[in-house]
Amino acid sequence: MRVASKLAVVAALVATGATAAMAQDLTGAGATFPYPIYSKWFSDYAAKTGVKINYQSIGSGGGIRQLSEQTVDFGASDAPMSDAELAKAKGGAVLHIPTVLGAVVATYNLPQLTKALRLDGATLADLYLGKITKWNDARIAALNPGAKLPDTDVLVVHRSDGSGTSYVFTDYLASVSPVWAAKPGKGKEVQWPVGLGAKGNEGVAGQVKQLPGSIGYIELAYAKQNKLAFADIRNAKGQFVTPSIAAVTAAAAGAAAALPANTDYRVSIVNAAGAGAYPISSFTWLLVYQTQPDAVKGKKLLDFVRWALVDGEKSAATLDYAPLPPAMAKQLLKRLGTVSLAAK
Repeated sequence: MRVASKLAVVAALVATGATAAMAQDLTGAGATFPYPIYSKWFSDYAAKTGVKINYQSIGSGGGIRQLSEQTVDFGASDAPMSDAELAKAKGGAVLHIPTVLGAVVATYNLPQLTKALRLDGATLADLYLGKITKWNDARIAALNPGAKLPDTDVLVVHRSDGSGTSYVFTDYLASVSPVWAAKPGKGKEVQWPVGLGAKGNEGVAGQVKQLPGSIGYIELAYAKQNKLAFADIRNAKGQFVTPSIAAVTAAAAGAAAALPANTDYRVSIVNAAGAGAYPISSFTWLLVYQTQPDAVKGKKLLDFVRWALVDGEKSAATLDYAPLPPAMAKQLLKRLGTVSLAAK
């Protein structure tokens, strides 16, 4: 009996400890693009506070679905939720909290070129529409005087799976090409007119590496880490801009200055008007319920997000992400003050 009694006590203590741990831990799911920086943030924050955050890197669509079903404490997405998606969220109103910024780059396999390819939005759209089929097409040649462009076919590579990267890329194409805007338009998944599909950034990059004459789109951080060639893109001011942390931040700064105080931050910054802005830039967002259903978890989540916006931003550039403009971070800190916690 004494053994049984001791076992009962141990079981009770284990259960109590597990409950306490669950009360302290947070769960999230979503976008793959910010996973490296989020992983660092979660590790740093756990070391500082003891609060553990479990994040599943399953893609933007999966993050939106799990948040909507309330199976995680927060979601993450490279594409803002649509009005229809917001209406389906079981926990009520959702706040979009930008965390860092990234760029989508046009990567290509043209070993003949000795310097970066130059493209503008209309030409890039026509490549993906199948209207430009040769690399020495007059429109590409006009943008690259003196370049030895091969008389070979263009092989377009695109994502076969739904993704935030595709959303950002197609959002840009729709903003610069009326034909693209009409069809196929923008989205995490679209009906691609031409090309070869590949899964994930890894799949697109792998196809471009293997296939001379190919062009694809991937995120800047991935391109830099894998030493892949990528194009300079003409921005709204007519400047050819090399994708970089500074150029992405410039795109965000121009957008931030124009945002009203009551914005919901579901904003696109593609084709931004600022000087030096890289035109295929985007925020990535944390998705947080306006009313937190669990007061303890809600407070811990808000404390983490505040830390990320102040201290976490300092490490963004070390992992090839662009930090938020300071003015926007301040606006977001104020917005977090509107989040309410459910009564205990």
